[in-house]
Amino acid sequence: MATQTKPNAEVLERQSKKGLETQGLTPRGHVHWNLLAPELVQSAVRRGEGALADIVPFVGVTSPHTGRSPNDKFVVREPGSESDVDWGKVNVALEPAKFDALLADVQQYLNGVEEVFVQDLYAGADPAHRLKVRYVTPNAWHSLFVRNMFIRPDFSDLPTFEPNFSVLHAPEFQADPAKHGTRTGTFIVLNFARRMILIGGTRYAGELKKSIFTVMNYLMPKSGVLSMHCSANIGRDGDTALFFGLSGTGKTTLSADPERGLIGDDEHGWSKEGVFNFEGGCYAKVINLSPEGEPDIYATTQMFGTVLENVVLDPMTRKVRFGDQSITENTRASYPLHYIRNYVPGGRGGHPKNIVFLTADAFGVLPPIARLTRDQAMYYFLSGYTAKVAGTERGVTEPQATFSSCFGGVFLVWHPTKYAEMLGQLLDEHGSRVWLVNTGWTGGPYGAGHRMKLAHTRTMVRAVLAGQLDAAQYATDAHFGLSVPKSIPGVPAELMTPRATWKDGAAYDAQAKKLAGMFAKNFEKFGTHVSDAIRSAGPTS
Repeated sequence: MATQTKPNAEVLERQSKKGLETQGLTPRGHVHWNLLAPELVQSAVRRGEGALADIVPFVGVTSPHTGRSPNDKFVVREPGSESDVDWGKVNVALEPAKFDALLADVQQYLNGVEEVFVQDLYAGADPAHRLKVRYVTPNAWHSLFVRNMFIRPDFSDLPTFEPNFSVLHAPEFQADPAKHGTRTGTFIVLNFARRMILIGGTRYAGELKKSIFTVMNYLMPKSGVLSMHCSANIGRDGDTALFFGLSGTGKTTLSADPERGLIGDDEHGWSKEGVFNFEGGCYAKVINLSPEGEPDIYATTQMFGTVLENVVLDPMTRKVRFGDQSITENTRASYPLHYIRNYVPGGRGGHPKNIVFLTADAFGVLPPIARLTRDQAMYYFLSGYTAKVAGTERGVTEPQATFSSCFGGVFLVWHPTKYAEMLGQLLDEHGSRVWLVNTGWTGGPYGAGHRMKLAHTRTMVRAVLAGQLDAAQYATDAHFGLSVPKSIPGVPAELMTPRATWKDGAAYDAQAKKLAGMFAKNFEKFGTHVSDAIRSAGPTS
């Protein structure tokens, strides 16, 4: 065991009077309570958990898991939540006895490690809807990751901090499927009755973040708050905007607008008072990141305390090779929200004036922007469409449609229509306008056409937020029934009519009908859960 110096009085003041016995732990090793970023970086380097880049962000590698393991996530089936959970492929049931066996083994594992790092944090910028979360992990860099990602209490709050949810993290511990009821050695298990999450068999830090988002997706609707997988920003006049979208659609990039204040980049709640961030940090993709394309996000990768995950360092210079995806394409940066220069300190905004649904259509047929009716908003929210492109996964030779309900289906606990109904009620109450923005391809599908230029998408989004499209002239898309602006200043006019950007109009029609059929096929799963009006708001051919 490493020699430990006696903690000073200031460090002791960071320790909660509610000790680890609350989590059933009696560690034999040294317990580090609520260490700050410099202390955590120092500990991570001392322990050989990763490396420092030339500009001092900490670099952690999580191989072999370089992304989430959704097939290894379980929810404990217990009487208090059983009737609420949408059981199935996303929420796989685990019996309480199996959870108890796994919990006992995880506790034994954490009790036996040389060092344990504890972070007491908040999820939820609105104190009225705040979750107090305790993370326990054997790794300093994972402790730094969650400290970056969630809201850090004032020092004066730490001695009396009493968690109402706990995460026990055992990245090197492998579950036994026969004993613990898991699929593999990897596990992410949520127990709403015990208010506890167990994570193990994976070093991927995103599990620590998204598991709490799943919890918020269960708890918030019970309190009348819509939980949302979206980013949010606010204009100088106090107008809040939301950006929904799956990975790769531009959610983080478009919300990090230097002309607007950033409320948050990923997870929010919409209550009777307005919008609030669930987190205190950002978790941005950094593959091919450049100071020219995304200057604000790039700047965070040059700051002490940022965690870079699965990036490649040049062995000679220790500079980050942002274009190198030899470990994974899913490289990430975790940093506190205040590293973005125009962040909103309170993490809160008013009721959104505009809501943007982002999609990266690799089929090249959706318009670059469209105004949605209320029923269309419900349809496209429940569809949650984007597309994978050829070459990103083995066996993918042409674009593949991806549908993820509410733009975050893998994190939902209730049936998707519950979130959609809440969104519809909020739209009715506050009159928010909803837009569909395609950040994907035009002029043909992936491989033939080209990706929408970020500058053009930014211009369109800024026009929306400035109210410049309120009085615009619109045309109706023949295949999807969408209202498309005929022109937007600063955007090439031909982009506004997708069919006109293709060399072969008949090929466009065939591709559009193909994608429309995919939408209709996917929407069949909602059956009688949705109204005829919403079902009819989808593609028309």
